[in-house]
Amino acid sequence: QIDSLKSDILKKEKEVNDLYSVYITEAEGTAGTKKLGKGPVYKEKREKHDASLQDLATLKTTNQAKITDLEAKAKTLQADLDKKVTETQPIIEGFDGLMARINALNKLPFLPSFFIMLLFLAIETSPIIAKLLSPKSEYDFKQEDNEMGIKNMLAQNRYQSELQKKTDAEIYDKVYADIKEDKEQYNYKKKSATELLKLQADGFVEKQKKSM
Repeated sequence: QIDSLKSDILKKEKEVNDLYSVYITEAEGTAGTKKLGKGPVYKEKREKHDASLQDLATLKTTNQAKITDLEAKAKTLQADLDKKVTETQPIIEGFDGLMARINALNKLPFLPSFFIMLLFLAIETSPIIAKLLSPKSEYDFKQEDNEMGIKNMLAQNRYQSELQKKTDAEIYDKVYADIKEDKEQYNYKKKSATELLKLQADGFVEKQKKSM
């Protein structure tokens, strides 16, 4: 806000300087009507400059008062903040470790505790951040090679297992297909099934006779 007030003053000063240049060059006859002397146009431009100059004086007085007030408030706030930090420093020094310090911050006002917490976090996490931002070392490349070797070995074992399963299935299919086409095996199975059916039929007849 202070910068904005100062900027308003600078803009007004530039406007006044521009108006000054306008009425001076009008009087010299180098711009405007190009007539040398202080004629009606010169008078009009001079009055406009003088009015703007008065506005500038008023603006400076008003804005400077605001700036002084804001600066005083800022100094008071900074002094209060410094006092709070000084008063709470023994509390913070009595703790060790990130979480303990964060717990200690609960006893502080929000604004100083917030910035102090950010400072603690930056200190505690700086080694991790440095590791993440640093280029890969020889150890990192070796680790990647080892991981890649393990992945390749697992992929190869998986492929061999699938291939073996597929090959075994094809072999068994061929074996059973050959058995199916074997007439000797067919006749043997047929004979065995026929004998089994006869035995079952005879057994059923015997049971019927006994029940009569």
